[in-house]
Amino acid sequence: MKPLRIAINGYGRIGRCLVRALFESGPRQLQLVAINEPAELKTIAHLTRYDSTFGRFSKPVDEVEDGLLIDGELVRVCGETNVSKLPWGELDIDVVLECSGTFSSRREAEQHLQAGAKRLIFSHPAESEDDVDATIVYGINHRELSGEERILSTGSCTTNCVVPVLDVLRHHLDIEAGMLNTIHSAMNDQPVIDAYHHTDLRKTRSAIQSIIPVDTGLARGIGRFFPCLLGRLESTAIRVPTVNVSAVNLTLTVAQHTDAATVNALIEQAAVQAGAVLGITEEPLASCDFLRDPRSGIVDAGQTRVANGHLVKLLVWFDNEWAYSNRMLDVCEHIQTLDDDIARALVNN
Repeated sequence: MKPLRIAINGYGRIGRCLVRALFESGPRQLQLVAINEPAELKTIAHLTRYDSTFGRFSKPVDEVEDGLLIDGELVRVCGETNVSKLPWGELDIDVVLECSGTFSSRREAEQHLQAGAKRLIFSHPAESEDDVDATIVYGINHRELSGEERILSTGSCTTNCVVPVLDVLRHHLDIEAGMLNTIHSAMNDQPVIDAYHHTDLRKTRSAIQSIIPVDTGLARGIGRFFPCLLGRLESTAIRVPTVNVSAVNLTLTVAQHTDAATVNALIEQAAVQAGAVLGITEEPLASCDFLRDPRSGIVDAGQTRVANGHLVKLLVWFDNEWAYSNRMLDVCEHIQTLDDDIARALVNN
């Protein structure tokens, strides 16, 4: 099987986390070929070696004329701001992981394809469903891919966290309505101190001094996967002064009578089959204990509550950087499998 050739556009939090996950999470049929980031190579190399959240990179990173040498593998580094001029055709790029946060429309994604890439995956939700051929939450709908899709999104880290949990509960307990409150670590669209930083006035305030409510489209995103829940869910979000690991406080009314032990048992049974997508813990843990946890969401069993047999409350932890990066790579591996199947079928025919 030929490795899938990957390029990363935008080398911020997710871009750098993808590199670490690719080189540190075991063998994958994926090859990092290029990074496009308009920063100095010296800075790119330094931020690859050292990270305030994840510590030192376990693999050697050296600067070379054309880019970086990571664990002995050459990765070309481009500093191109005009996407149409990127050398994706020359480098035979199979998938561009669009992690700049700048692009979210089909028109912008197609510039990467016109530059020679075969596919693009947004590391965030697209502007609309029409802007992508599919939005994928790995473990939920990745098997629906045919291999013909060219522009994809892996949704948001929060969607990846909560959708597997909702999938279990909607099948077994029949969700009638719900509220989702995301408790999210600070992000780079917030200033360290008060600043003219955003049109959202709350995002002009210091990320390290306050708990800050922000807008979220989580409920709409969930509706893309479960149309039966459209209009039944609402969502809110707050940012808190931590640098990584977040949680979703999920409150649902369900048709089936239940209790906390039953809810936890349903999640535990599903987690056994879900692998890296869903987890559950009975330990009394804090957010920092989930740093570098690759699972999309981990239900805190000790926080599960049920009132009057029908009002269910769960707390679901997730490493919003590490888990999401691993899911993007999982989708890439699935695409590689599809491509290999298509190539085999063409040979046999």
